[in-house]
Amino acid sequence: MFRTNHNGGTFTSLSWSGYIIPQDYNSKFEVTSVEASWTVPQINVLAGDGYSSAWIGIGGHSEKTLIQVGTEHDVIGGQDTYSAWYEMLPALSVTIDEMVVAPGDNITASLSLIGYNANMWNIQLNDTSNGQVFNRNVNYNSSLTSGEWIVERPTINNQISNLCDFGTVPFSNCQITLNNIVGAIGNFTYSKIVMANELGAQLASSSKLSSDGSSFTVNYVAGS
Repeated sequence: MFRTNHNGGTFTSLSWSGYIIPQDYNSKFEVTSVEASWTVPQINVLAGDGYSSAWIGIGGHSEKTLIQVGTEHDVIGGQDTYSAWYEMLPALSVTIDEMVVAPGDNITASLSLIGYNANMWNIQLNDTSNGQVFNRNVNYNSSLTSGEWIVERPTINNQISNLCDFGTVPFSNCQITLNNIVGAIGNFTYSKIVMANELGAQLASSSKLSSDGSSFTVNYVAGS
C-alpha cells in the first residue's frame, strides 16, 4: 500500500492521505481505540466525477485486517452524493442507511475494543450537526497493529478510483489508545501520508499537526 516505510517519516500512498501510527516491531504494540472529528466536505461537482472518503481505522498498516468507520463524498454522473459507512476487511463496506449526512456536517467517530478475549468492537459515528447517531457492537479479529486518520480515493471493482475535488477535510480531536495509554497523534511516533498517483504526482496533501498534536487538514491538490 505504501511506497516508502520509515517510521516517523512520510509515506507515499496511491490511495491514502493523512496520518498513521504504525507498529514498532521492537516493543509490545496494541491499538485498542481511535477517535476523531471531521467536517464533511463540499464536493466540487464541476471538477468531474470521482470519489473520496474520510475515515478512522485500526490495523491498516498490516494490510490484512482493517476496521474502519467514515463518510463518503462522491460525484457520480455529475451529481454529488454523501453517505456514512463502516467496513471490516476483507468484507465489503456497509452503508449506514439510517444516517443522512450533508456537506458541512460535523462528524465524530470512534472505534473501541470493548471485549478483548471475544474480539468485540464498538463502532460509533455521530453527526453532531443533525443529531443522528450510529452505535453498533461487532465481532472482529483485528491485528491491532496501527491507528489511522485518512482521506482516501477508494478501490471500486478492484480498481483505485479517480479522486474527486473534495477541497479540504479538517480532522480534530484525533486520539488513540496505544498499549493502554491514551493520547493524541503527536504523543506517539507517527508518520504522515501523502497521496500520489502512479507517476508520483501528488493528489492530496496532509498538513502538519497542530501544536497539541491532535488536528490536521487533508487538502485536495488542484490540477490533480
